[in-house]
Amino acid sequence: MAATSHTPTVDLSLAWVMEPVPTAHWLVILPVALCIALGAILLMMRGRMHLQPLVAIPGFAVVVLMDALLLAQVVQNGPVTMVMGRWLPPFGIAFTVDVFGALMALTAAIVALCGSVYALHDINDSGRRYGFYPFLMLLLAGVTGAFLTGDIFNLYVWFEVLLISSFGLLILGSEREQIDGAMKYAVLNLIGTTLFLIAVGYLYSIFGTLNMADIAEKARAGIDGAPLFTLSALFILAFGMKAAAFPVNFWLPASYHTPRIVVSALFAGLLTKVGVYALIRVMVMLLPMGLAGLSGVLAVSAALTMVLGALGAMAQSDLRRMFGYLVISGIGSMMAGVAIGTQAGLSGAIVYALHSIVLMTALYLMAGAAARIGGSFSMTGLGGIYATSPWFAGLSLSLVFAASGLPPFSGLWPKIMLVEASMKTGSWWLAAAILVSGFLTTIALGRMFLIAYWRPAMDREEEAPPVSLPAGMWLPMIALFALVVFFGIFPDGIIRLAQIAADGVLNPQAYLHSVFPAGGA
Repeated sequence: MAATSHTPTVDLSLAWVMEPVPTAHWLVILPVALCIALGAILLMMRGRMHLQPLVAIPGFAVVVLMDALLLAQVVQNGPVTMVMGRWLPPFGIAFTVDVFGALMALTAAIVALCGSVYALHDINDSGRRYGFYPFLMLLLAGVTGAFLTGDIFNLYVWFEVLLISSFGLLILGSEREQIDGAMKYAVLNLIGTTLFLIAVGYLYSIFGTLNMADIAEKARAGIDGAPLFTLSALFILAFGMKAAAFPVNFWLPASYHTPRIVVSALFAGLLTKVGVYALIRVMVMLLPMGLAGLSGVLAVSAALTMVLGALGAMAQSDLRRMFGYLVISGIGSMMAGVAIGTQAGLSGAIVYALHSIVLMTALYLMAGAAARIGGSFSMTGLGGIYATSPWFAGLSLSLVFAASGLPPFSGLWPKIMLVEASMKTGSWWLAAAILVSGFLTTIALGRMFLIAYWRPAMDREEEAPPVSLPAGMWLPMIALFALVVFFGIFPDGIIRLAQIAADGVLNPQAYLHSVFPAGGA
């Protein structure tokens, strides 16, 4: 008589995703996976420096295309979630993308593509041999991973990836000044990362999960006796340090002027915005009660960051140092939107972040081109650029107007949105700080243009011969300039997307439904 099998039946549908993953959902992880794969390939091509751009630049273009398709998918169908290893959330690691994350990822990929083209004339064979393009690929992987992940511990992991790759980019050249700047950058960022890790552990001890959607759901349901105030203060301090907010911003002006100019440009455009993104994602979507209790402190920090950053820019004579302080001042404007906390305030902060990623990258690339024409990053060492390169001077003046928030460029609209949102909540002093910082920024940049571009060079007896910029430097600057002008003249589309993004963070029901379609963890 045959023995009867008593093997128990396991219902894997309770723990696994059993249905095939839709093709479109692969877009959620493909930008990150492609960056990591191309970074590894470029590392293996270390000895073939002339071939590295031929792989890297098309690779960045493909990442831009993927991010654009992902944004279109999310706008049309709502947030998308993909889990690793088919394990269901909250146990499986999830990538969840909404409009906010997709917008930031696409903008980051665009400036990385522009930087990779500009690097053709800014990074020599030594820089390529020591890993410029692999580090740049890993930097974009870290930034994109931070924007797309739905797991807060993996947000920390992506912070680590971008920190390691940015440290590698910072010390390319191994000059004494670079090592000094890299030490300040690394120490302060490691302190911020450690605070972030402590906060993540604290968060897990309270909620018992690291999935963002699960945390948001449990936080809204309320947990009695949870020390949300302490937890929120830890996150604000950690992300404030990453974003270079006052009073933990001194590492930025001490380090951003030391690397190659294309590296400074990408740092200025990308790194601090990841801190702002994390601040919005964690404090607004996950811990709104903690944000409400600390919004006053955040608003004061935002106002001081704005005004002191603009004053710092006025005191500088080196273009790179001055733009570093403008990065800080812009971070204050974004934090003001977070502190206001309304849909209008958050929309203004998101539009400002997108504008700042493009503009600050363009300004640093402009500084590199000015130094090639005039032979110096110092305003007093330059001079007379308008006479020798009028087209470049015109492009530079347009970027100056955009940074000052003057029409018809992209900087105008987020300032209007933030001032209006401040006035509606009765925070007139915050609106005044936004206007004062804009006025001081205009003075600082106007002084820069008059000394470095309009006034003839003081220490030259003869007029310098015109210097032609190569097409590889013109193309990325013109592309970023075109974005600045386009968003300035046609702001409706980007403002509408920012409003959808802000609404998705404030009311994350669609985000939660994407992770838990059955209705709960």
